[in-house]
Amino acid sequence: MLQIKNTTLIHKKDLRTLIENFSLVLNDGDKAAMIGEEGNGKSTLLQWIYNPNMVADYCEADGERILLRQKPGYLPQELPDSDRKKSIYEYFMEEPLFFEQTPKELNRMAAQFGLSSEFFYGDQIMETLSGGEKVKAQLLRLLLSEPDILLLDEPSNDLDLKTLEWLETFILNWKKIVLFISHDETLIERTANTIIHIEQIRHKSQCRHAIAHMSYPEYRQQRFRQFENQARMAANDQREKKLREEKFQRIYQSVAYAQATISRQCPAKARLLKKKMHAVKSMEHRFSREDEKMTEMPEEESSLFFKLGDKNTKIPAGKTVLEYSLEKLYTPDHKTMLSENIHLVVRGPKKLCIVGTNGAGKTTLLHKIAEELLSRTDIHAEYMPQNYEELLTAAMTPIDFLDSTGDMETRTKIRTYLGALKYTAEEMDHPISQLSGGQKAKIFLLKMSLSDADVLILDEPTRNFSPLSGPVIRRILKEFPGAIISISHDRKFISEVCDQVCMLTKNGLEHV
Repeated sequence: MLQIKNTTLIHKKDLRTLIENFSLVLNDGDKAAMIGEEGNGKSTLLQWIYNPNMVADYCEADGERILLRQKPGYLPQELPDSDRKKSIYEYFMEEPLFFEQTPKELNRMAAQFGLSSEFFYGDQIMETLSGGEKVKAQLLRLLLSEPDILLLDEPSNDLDLKTLEWLETFILNWKKIVLFISHDETLIERTANTIIHIEQIRHKSQCRHAIAHMSYPEYRQQRFRQFENQARMAANDQREKKLREEKFQRIYQSVAYAQATISRQCPAKARLLKKKMHAVKSMEHRFSREDEKMTEMPEEESSLFFKLGDKNTKIPAGKTVLEYSLEKLYTPDHKTMLSENIHLVVRGPKKLCIVGTNGAGKTTLLHKIAEELLSRTDIHAEYMPQNYEELLTAAMTPIDFLDSTGDMETRTKIRTYLGALKYTAEEMDHPISQLSGGQKAKIFLLKMSLSDADVLILDEPTRNFSPLSGPVIRRILKEFPGAIISISHDRKFISEVCDQVCMLTKNGLEHV
C-alpha cells in the first residue's frame, strides 16, 4: 500500500501553492495516471513521494508518505546529468542486482524491449543514445532493482510504437502499484484505473486536485457531465438572482419615492412607510444570504490559445517543399550506418510523419532535413528539435529568447501571447532551465506562430503536452495551412494530423 496524507507543496521562488491538502491511497493492482497542464507540480509531487529530499531545494513540503516497507522505484523524466557521460555498461553496473542476473534473464529482459542482451555491456555513452533508447535503459535498470512501487515520470516519451505497446502490456500485468505521469492519451486510456488530476486555476493563483477511481474515458465523461450540470444550475441561479434584484429595485424605488413625496402632515403614513422600508432592507439582507448559496460557474484551467499560420501561409498544392536524397545515413559519430538509399518528396501542404524503431536514425535524418530547409529562401521553415536545449539558452527567459528587438511594444505583445499559453507573469521571467518540458515546447510553438512560417519541422511535437492540451495542439497543427514534416510516436497525432506516414528502415523510407 502507498498512502499520502494531507500533503501540501509550495514553490519557494514564487510562493505558489502547487498541491494543497493532498491525500491518496493506492493498493496493489492500482494503475494511477497523474494528469494536468505543464508546470502544475506533477513531477514535483512524484519526486516527493519517492524521496522528499529531491524537492527540498526549491519546494516547501508538508505531509506524510507511508510505504509500509515497500520499495519505490523512480523513473525521471530526463536522464540525470550525472549519468549522461557514463557508458551503458557503467550505467548498469551502478545497480547492485545487475550482477545477480543470469545471462538468460538479461537476455529475456532485453528481448522484451527489442534489444540485444549485449546492450547491457555496450560502451556507447548514455547521452548519445536516442531518446527512446535512453528511456529503455532507465526502465531496464529500474526493473533490475526489483521495486514494489513504480513511480514513472513520462515513461512513454520517445518510445517507438512497438515498445509503447509493450509498455501498455507491462503496466497492465504489473501486480503491484504503478503511479505514472504521461502525456500519451492512448497509454492512459488503455492502462489507468485511477486518475489523479492536478490543476491550477484563476491564473495559477489557486490549486485544485481530483482523484477518481475509474478509467480516463469515464473520468472525462463524468467531468463533462458535472461541468454541464453545474453550469446549468449556475445559469438558473443567475436568472433567479436577476428576477429578485429587479423585484427588489421596483419595491425599493416605490417605497423610497413615497417617503420622499409624503406630506409632513401625514405622520401615520410616514411611520408606515418607514416600517415598509425596514422590511425592504430585511428583504435585501435575505437576498444577499441567498446569493452566497448560489451555484458558482464551473472553473477549469483556461484553454490553450494560439494560431499557426494565416491566409498568406498556405503552400500551393504543386510546390515542391522537399526533394531529398541521401545515399547513407550514419550516427552522429559516423561509426554506424543506420540506413541507406533514402528518398523523400513532399509537395504542397502535406502533413508527413516519419516513424520507426528507437535508434533507427529518425532524429538524425530530420536534423539533416532541417538544415536544408532552414537555408532555403523560397520557403520559411521553423524547427522544433527533440532536445529543446539544442536551440534554447538555459539562462535566458522566454521573453528574451522570443524577442530580438528589445522594443517595449514587442515585449508587451510577447507577454500577452505567453499569457494565452498559460504562463504566469512570474514564469515569463523564470530562466528557461527552470521551466517544464511542456512550457519549453510552448516557446517553440509561439516562435513559430510569431514567425509566420509556412513549413514546420517537428521532432515529437506533442511529447510534453498534457492529455488535456493534446487535442487542442493536434487541432491547431491539423489546421495549419502550410506543410509539416515530423517525427512522432503519438498514435493520436499520427491518425488525426498526418496524411502521409513513412517508416525509416535500414533500407530507406517506406510508405506506410
